[in-house]
Amino acid sequence: MTLLDLKIGQLGRVEEVSGERSFRRRLLELGLVPGTEVRVLRVAPFGDPLELGARGCRLSIRRKEAAEIRVTAVGPS
Repeated sequence: MTLLDLKIGQLGRVEEVSGERSFRRRLLELGLVPGTEVRVLRVAPFGDPLELGARGCRLSIRRKEAAEIRVTAVGPS
């Protein structure tokens, strides 16, 4: 499953980040690395971007980028 598949409020654990090298590096710098728990907080009205919560911070990424992040759901869906 990808980060894009998580519902609002659902918690997931990052398993793998794929995509372009610059994109992967940016996520590493933001702390979104394998093993990190991430929660989808909000989605913009037209579905893009998604607001995430991870490591006590909030960040926004595009749907295209969220589709590149493989996660496993943590807890009830």
